[in-house]
Amino acid sequence: MDFLTALWLGTPAWSWLVFLTIVVVLLAFDLGVLNKKDHVIGVKESLRLSALYIAAGLLFGLWVWHEFGSEKGMHFYTGFLIEKSLSLDNIFVISLIFATLAIPPLYQHRVLFWGIMGVIVTRGIMIGAGTALVESYYWTLYIFGAFLVFTGIKMFFVDTDSDDIRESKVLSWLKGHMRITPDLHGNHFLVRQPDPAQPGKTLLWATPLFLALCMVEITDVVFAVDSVPAIFAITSDPFVVYTSNIFAVLGLRALYFALAAMVARFHYLKYSLAAVLVFIGSKIFLGDFVFGGKVPAALSLTVTGLLLASGILYSLWKTRNDPPAVAG
Repeated sequence: MDFLTALWLGTPAWSWLVFLTIVVVLLAFDLGVLNKKDHVIGVKESLRLSALYIAAGLLFGLWVWHEFGSEKGMHFYTGFLIEKSLSLDNIFVISLIFATLAIPPLYQHRVLFWGIMGVIVTRGIMIGAGTALVESYYWTLYIFGAFLVFTGIKMFFVDTDSDDIRESKVLSWLKGHMRITPDLHGNHFLVRQPDPAQPGKTLLWATPLFLALCMVEITDVVFAVDSVPAIFAITSDPFVVYTSNIFAVLGLRALYFALAAMVARFHYLKYSLAAVLVFIGSKIFLGDFVFGGKVPAALSLTVTGLLLASGILYSLWKTRNDPPAVAG
Protein backbone atom coordinates (compact mmCIF):
# COMPACT_ATOMS: atom_id res chain seq x y z
CA MET A 1 0.00 0.00 0.00
CA ASP A 2 1.24 3.47 -0.89
CA PHE A 3 0.26 4.80 2.53
CA LEU A 4 2.44 2.30 4.38
CA THR A 5 5.49 2.95 2.20
CA ALA A 6 5.11 6.74 2.17
CA LEU A 7 7.74 8.63 4.16
CA TRP A 8 6.58 10.39 7.31
CA LEU A 9 9.26 12.58 8.89
CA GLY A 10 11.81 10.73 6.79
CA THR A 11 10.77 7.21 7.85
CA PRO A 12 8.26 4.86 6.18
CA ALA A 13 4.80 5.10 7.74
CA TRP A 14 4.75 1.36 8.45
CA SER A 15 7.73 1.80 10.80
CA TRP A 16 5.79 4.34 12.84
CA LEU A 17 2.82 1.96 12.91
CA VAL A 18 5.05 -0.84 14.24
CA PHE A 19 6.28 1.43 17.02
CA LEU A 20 2.83 2.74 17.96
CA THR A 21 1.36 -0.78 17.92
CA ILE A 22 4.03 -2.01 20.34
CA VAL A 23 3.45 0.93 22.69
CA VAL A 24 -0.35 0.50 22.64
CA VAL A 25 -0.04 -3.25 23.29
CA LEU A 26 2.38 -2.68 26.19
CA LEU A 27 0.17 -0.04 27.81
CA ALA A 28 -3.01 -2.09 27.28
CA PHE A 29 -1.33 -5.14 28.83
CA ASP A 30 -0.06 -3.01 31.72
CA LEU A 31 -3.39 -1.38 32.60
CA GLY A 32 -5.84 -4.02 31.34
CA VAL A 33 -4.12 -7.14 32.64
CA LEU A 34 -1.30 -6.52 35.11
CA ASN A 35 -2.85 -3.52 36.88
CA LYS A 36 -6.55 -3.87 36.16
CA LYS A 37 -7.27 -3.20 39.83
CA ASP A 38 -5.57 -0.56 41.96
CA HIS A 39 -3.00 -2.14 44.23
CA VAL A 40 0.30 -1.32 45.88
CA ILE A 41 3.16 -2.24 43.56
CA GLY A 42 6.04 -3.85 45.41
CA VAL A 43 9.70 -3.86 44.45
CA LYS A 44 9.58 -7.32 42.85
CA GLU A 45 6.55 -6.48 40.72
CA SER A 46 8.13 -3.17 39.78
CA LEU A 47 11.30 -4.91 38.64
CA ARG A 48 9.36 -7.49 36.61
CA LEU A 49 7.27 -4.80 34.90
CA SER A 50 10.35 -2.70 34.24
CA ALA A 51 12.17 -5.72 32.81
CA LEU A 52 9.28 -6.15 30.37
CA TYR A 53 9.55 -2.54 29.18
CA ILE A 54 13.35 -2.60 29.03
CA ALA A 55 13.32 -5.86 27.06
CA ALA A 56 10.80 -4.32 24.65
CA GLY A 57 13.03 -1.27 24.20
CA LEU A 58 16.17 -3.34 23.65
CA LEU A 59 14.42 -5.61 21.15
CA PHE A 60 13.02 -2.59 19.32
CA GLY A 61 16.57 -1.24 19.14
CA LEU A 62 17.68 -4.51 17.51
CA TRP A 63 14.84 -4.14 15.00
CA VAL A 64 15.94 -0.56 14.23
CA TRP A 65 19.51 -1.86 13.80
CA HIS A 66 18.32 -4.58 11.41
CA GLU A 67 15.98 -2.37 9.37
CA PHE A 68 17.91 0.90 9.22
CA GLY A 69 21.53 -0.03 9.84
CA SER A 70 24.03 -0.16 12.68
CA GLU A 71 24.46 3.62 12.95
CA LYS A 72 20.80 4.26 13.65
CA GLY A 73 20.73 1.27 15.97
CA MET A 74 23.58 2.66 18.05
CA HIS A 75 21.97 6.11 18.01
CA PHE A 76 18.78 4.53 19.38
CA TYR A 77 20.64 2.79 22.22
CA THR A 78 22.62 5.94 23.06
CA GLY A 79 19.43 7.99 23.26
CA PHE A 80 17.70 5.24 25.25
CA LEU A 81 20.57 5.14 27.74
CA ILE A 82 20.83 8.92 28.15
CA GLU A 83 17.08 9.40 28.59
CA LYS A 84 16.87 6.71 31.28
CA SER A 85 19.79 8.20 33.17
CA LEU A 86 18.61 11.80 32.97
CA SER A 87 15.22 10.73 34.26
CA LEU A 88 16.58 9.56 37.62
CA ASP A 89 16.20 13.09 38.98
CA ASN A 90 12.66 13.01 37.60
CA ILE A 91 11.93 10.00 39.82
CA PHE A 92 13.15 11.92 42.88
CA VAL A 93 10.87 14.87 42.09
CA ILE A 94 7.88 12.58 41.46
CA SER A 95 8.41 10.95 44.86
CA LEU A 96 8.37 14.44 46.43
CA ILE A 97 5.13 15.27 44.60
CA PHE A 98 3.45 12.12 45.90
CA ALA A 99 4.68 12.77 49.45
CA THR A 100 3.63 16.44 49.43
CA LEU A 101 0.14 15.72 48.09
CA ALA A 102 -0.26 12.63 50.29
CA ILE A 103 -0.89 10.28 47.36
CA PRO A 104 -0.90 6.74 48.76
CA PRO A 105 1.06 3.99 46.94
CA LEU A 106 -2.28 2.39 46.04
CA TYR A 107 -2.98 5.11 43.45
CA GLN A 108 0.52 6.13 42.38
CA HIS A 109 0.65 3.73 39.44
CA ARG A 110 -2.56 5.23 38.08
CA VAL A 111 -1.02 8.70 38.09
CA LEU A 112 2.17 7.47 36.44
CA PHE A 113 0.29 5.44 33.81
CA TRP A 114 -1.86 8.33 32.65
CA GLY A 115 1.19 10.55 32.90
CA ILE A 116 2.73 8.38 30.19
CA MET A 117 -0.14 9.25 27.86
CA GLY A 118 0.67 12.91 28.28
CA VAL A 119 4.38 12.27 27.76
CA ILE A 120 3.69 10.56 24.43
CA VAL A 121 1.92 13.71 23.24
CA THR A 122 4.20 16.37 24.74
CA ARG A 123 7.43 14.67 23.67
CA GLY A 124 5.97 14.28 20.18
CA ILE A 125 5.24 18.01 20.00
CA MET A 126 8.69 18.98 21.30
CA ILE A 127 10.51 16.56 19.01
CA GLY A 128 8.40 17.60 16.02
CA ALA A 129 9.23 21.24 16.68
CA GLY A 130 12.90 20.41 17.16
CA THR A 131 12.99 18.46 13.91
CA ALA A 132 11.44 21.34 12.00
CA LEU A 133 13.98 23.75 13.48
CA VAL A 134 16.99 21.57 12.68
CA GLU A 135 15.83 20.86 9.13
CA SER A 136 15.21 24.54 8.38
CA TYR A 137 18.01 26.04 10.46
CA TYR A 138 20.88 23.60 10.98
CA TRP A 139 22.69 26.11 13.15
CA THR A 140 20.12 25.50 15.90
CA LEU A 141 22.05 22.29 16.62
CA TYR A 142 24.92 24.50 17.78
CA ILE A 143 22.52 26.18 20.20
CA PHE A 144 21.45 22.75 21.49
CA GLY A 145 25.11 21.78 21.85
CA ALA A 146 26.07 24.96 23.69
CA PHE A 147 23.04 24.59 25.98
CA LEU A 148 24.05 21.03 26.86
CA VAL A 149 27.64 22.03 27.57
CA PHE A 150 26.43 24.89 29.78
CA THR A 151 23.96 22.61 31.60
CA GLY A 152 26.64 19.98 32.15
CA ILE A 153 29.15 22.48 33.56
CA LYS A 154 26.43 23.93 35.79
CA MET A 155 25.65 20.44 37.15
CA PHE A 156 29.27 20.04 38.21
CA PHE A 157 29.25 23.13 40.41
CA VAL A 158 25.62 23.78 41.37
CA ASP A 159 23.57 21.67 43.76
CA THR A 160 20.71 20.41 41.59
CA ASP A 161 18.73 18.82 44.42
CA SER A 162 15.09 19.83 44.17
CA ASP A 163 13.52 22.35 46.53
CA ASP A 164 10.55 21.49 48.70
CA ILE A 165 7.62 20.91 46.34
CA ARG A 166 5.33 22.70 48.80
CA GLU A 167 7.15 25.94 47.91
CA SER A 168 6.71 25.40 44.18
CA LYS A 169 5.21 28.40 42.39
CA VAL A 170 3.67 26.04 39.83
CA LEU A 171 1.88 24.09 42.57
CA SER A 172 0.65 27.33 44.14
CA TRP A 173 -0.62 28.56 40.76
CA LEU A 174 -2.50 25.31 40.10
CA LYS A 175 -4.11 25.42 43.53
CA GLY A 176 -5.16 29.01 42.92
CA HIS A 177 -6.74 28.28 39.52
CA MET A 178 -8.48 24.95 40.14
CA ARG A 179 -11.25 23.81 42.45
CA ILE A 180 -9.55 21.05 44.41
CA THR A 181 -11.21 18.75 46.94
CA PRO A 182 -9.44 18.58 50.30
CA ASP A 183 -9.39 14.77 50.23
CA LEU A 184 -8.94 11.98 47.71
CA HIS A 185 -12.00 10.34 46.17
CA GLY A 186 -10.67 6.88 45.50
CA ASN A 187 -8.91 6.67 42.14
CA HIS A 188 -10.95 9.48 40.57
CA PHE A 189 -9.19 12.47 39.03
CA LEU A 190 -12.37 14.56 38.80
CA VAL A 191 -15.58 14.46 40.85
CA ARG A 192 -18.81 16.43 41.06
CA GLN A 193 -19.27 18.32 44.32
CA PRO A 194 -21.85 20.87 45.56
CA ASP A 195 -21.24 24.49 44.63
CA PRO A 196 -20.58 26.37 47.92
CA ALA A 197 -22.01 29.56 46.43
CA GLN A 198 -25.19 28.04 44.96
CA PRO A 199 -26.91 25.34 47.04
CA GLY A 200 -28.40 22.56 44.92
CA LYS A 201 -25.93 23.09 42.08
CA THR A 202 -22.88 20.89 41.49
CA LEU A 203 -19.53 21.70 39.94
CA LEU A 204 -16.66 19.63 38.61
CA TRP A 205 -13.83 19.50 41.13
CA ALA A 206 -10.29 18.22 40.73
CA THR A 207 -8.96 15.81 43.33
CA PRO A 208 -5.40 15.80 44.74
CA LEU A 209 -4.81 12.84 42.39
CA PHE A 210 -5.44 15.10 39.38
CA LEU A 211 -3.21 17.77 40.90
CA ALA A 212 -0.44 15.17 41.20
CA LEU A 213 -0.96 14.18 37.56
CA CYS A 214 -0.63 17.83 36.46
CA MET A 215 2.58 18.23 38.48
CA VAL A 216 4.04 15.01 37.04
CA GLU A 217 3.29 16.18 33.49
CA ILE A 218 4.81 19.63 34.10
CA THR A 219 7.87 18.02 35.68
CA ASP A 220 8.36 15.84 32.62
CA VAL A 221 8.23 18.85 30.31
CA VAL A 222 10.88 20.59 32.43
CA PHE A 223 13.18 17.57 32.33
CA ALA A 224 12.57 17.13 28.60
CA VAL A 225 14.23 20.52 28.06
CA ASP A 226 17.52 18.73 28.83
CA SER A 227 16.87 15.26 27.45
CA VAL A 228 15.37 16.15 24.05
CA PRO A 229 18.29 18.42 23.00
CA ALA A 230 20.68 15.72 24.25
CA ILE A 231 19.25 13.18 21.83
CA PHE A 232 19.09 15.73 18.99
CA ALA A 233 22.81 16.22 19.58
CA ILE A 234 23.24 12.51 18.83
CA THR A 235 20.95 12.30 15.82
CA SER A 236 18.38 14.53 14.12
CA ASP A 237 16.37 11.55 12.89
CA PRO A 238 12.92 12.15 14.46
CA PHE A 239 12.05 8.44 14.42
CA VAL A 240 15.12 7.49 16.46
CA VAL A 241 14.76 10.51 18.77
CA TYR A 242 11.09 9.90 19.51
CA THR A 243 11.15 6.11 19.86
CA SER A 244 14.23 6.07 22.11
CA ASN A 245 12.63 8.76 24.29
CA ILE A 246 9.32 6.95 24.68
CA PHE A 247 10.76 3.49 25.32
CA ALA A 248 13.10 4.92 27.96
CA VAL A 249 10.27 6.78 29.74
CA LEU A 250 7.95 3.76 29.60
CA GLY A 251 10.48 1.57 31.39
CA LEU A 252 11.55 4.18 33.90
CA ARG A 253 8.03 4.91 35.12
CA ALA A 254 7.60 1.16 35.68
CA LEU A 255 10.86 1.10 37.64
CA TYR A 256 9.76 4.03 39.82
CA PHE A 257 8.46 1.84 42.64
CA ALA A 258 11.79 0.04 42.96
CA LEU A 259 13.97 3.14 42.60
CA ALA A 260 11.98 5.71 44.62
CA ALA A 261 13.22 4.30 47.92
CA MET A 262 16.88 4.16 46.85
CA VAL A 263 17.25 7.07 44.42
CA ALA A 264 19.40 8.91 46.98
CA ARG A 265 22.05 6.24 46.47
CA PHE A 266 22.59 7.58 42.94
CA HIS A 267 23.56 11.05 44.21
CA TYR A 268 27.01 10.97 42.57
CA LEU A 269 25.56 9.94 39.23
CA LYS A 270 24.90 13.63 38.54
CA TYR A 271 28.63 14.15 37.92
CA SER A 272 28.78 11.48 35.24
CA LEU A 273 25.53 12.85 33.78
CA ALA A 274 27.17 16.27 33.67
CA ALA A 275 30.13 14.76 31.84
CA VAL A 276 27.75 13.06 29.39
CA LEU A 277 25.96 16.34 28.66
CA VAL A 278 29.28 18.13 28.07
CA PHE A 279 30.47 15.29 25.81
CA ILE A 280 27.23 15.11 23.81
CA GLY A 281 27.06 18.88 23.46
CA SER A 282 30.70 19.10 22.39
CA LYS A 283 30.19 16.27 19.91
CA ILE A 284 28.31 18.59 17.54
CA PHE A 285 31.23 21.01 17.37
CA LEU A 286 33.84 18.24 17.26
CA GLY A 287 32.05 16.51 14.40
CA ASP A 288 31.67 19.63 12.27
CA PHE A 289 34.90 21.48 13.02
CA VAL A 290 37.43 18.79 14.06
CA PHE A 291 36.51 15.46 12.46
CA GLY A 292 35.03 17.03 9.35
CA GLY A 293 31.93 14.89 9.79
CA LYS A 294 29.93 13.11 12.46
CA VAL A 295 31.60 11.59 15.49
CA PRO A 296 31.25 7.80 15.03
CA ALA A 297 28.06 6.41 16.60
CA ALA A 298 30.01 3.56 18.20
CA LEU A 299 32.29 6.07 19.95
CA SER A 300 29.31 8.06 21.26
CA LEU A 301 27.63 4.93 22.64
CA THR A 302 30.85 3.63 24.22
CA VAL A 303 31.82 6.91 25.91
CA THR A 304 28.25 7.51 27.13
CA GLY A 305 27.98 3.98 28.52
CA LEU A 306 31.34 4.16 30.30
CA LEU A 307 30.60 7.55 31.86
CA LEU A 308 27.18 6.47 33.15
CA ALA A 309 28.43 3.09 34.38
CA SER A 310 31.25 4.75 36.31
CA GLY A 311 28.80 7.18 37.93
CA ILE A 312 26.41 4.41 38.95
CA LEU A 313 29.14 2.14 40.36
CA TYR A 314 30.84 4.98 42.25
CA SER A 315 27.49 6.12 43.70
CA LEU A 316 26.61 2.63 44.89
CA TRP A 317 30.07 2.17 46.42
CA LYS A 318 30.12 5.61 48.06
CA THR A 319 26.67 5.16 49.64
CA ARG A 320 27.03 1.46 50.52
CA ASN A 321 26.85 2.18 54.28
CA ASP A 322 24.07 4.78 54.10
CA PRO A 323 20.80 3.90 55.91
CA PRO A 324 17.98 2.89 53.52
CA ALA A 325 15.55 5.66 52.57
CA VAL A 326 11.80 5.28 52.92
CA ALA A 327 9.72 5.87 49.81
CA GLY A 328 7.00 8.48 50.03
